[in-house]
Amino acid sequence: MPRHWRISSFSGILLAAYFIPTWAIVAWRIMISPVQGLFERPNVSVAFFISDHLQLGSMSMVRIAWLLALSRVLVVAFFAIFVWFAVRAMIRRTEDQKEPLAIALAIGSVISFASMILASKVGEIEALRMHATELLMMLGAVVVMVFERPAQVEAATIAAPSELTLEQAQLRNNG
Repeated sequence: MPRHWRISSFSGILLAAYFIPTWAIVAWRIMISPVQGLFERPNVSVAFFISDHLQLGSMSMVRIAWLLALSRVLVVAFFAIFVWFAVRAMIRRTEDQKEPLAIALAIGSVISFASMILASKVGEIEALRMHATELLMMLGAVVVMVFERPAQVEAATIAAPSELTLEQAQLRNNG
């Protein structure tokens, strides 16, 4: 592991290793068969709440299933972009960008929180545990990102303006 990796980068890579395959498979099953995919374990709380409490028709259920699949694919895409940035930063030995991780964590936390609330409303204990676990994993990474100190910039890489060589032109301040 390179020295410049931060703990938030490492936790983001671990989260991506879990969420990319898991949520991509769930979204793929919804895309293949929207109603059947909606009533599988990761989405059963959303499906029961929509069918029981909102009493929507079958076409509305399919639309909700597609929106859920789209939101999960969006989170997977942002995790994949973060992994790509992290690997690129490791190869180039630069600081990695954490914006895609922050977006993935924000959208994923909202999805998991809403699913957890809906699971508690319909009484699905196993779905409630699964969504609470996913939410706690994402919130843990958010806490690490928030409280992690910024990377220290090396003083040797920043040249002072008074140390200009003869070859460099000094611009005048017109202000």
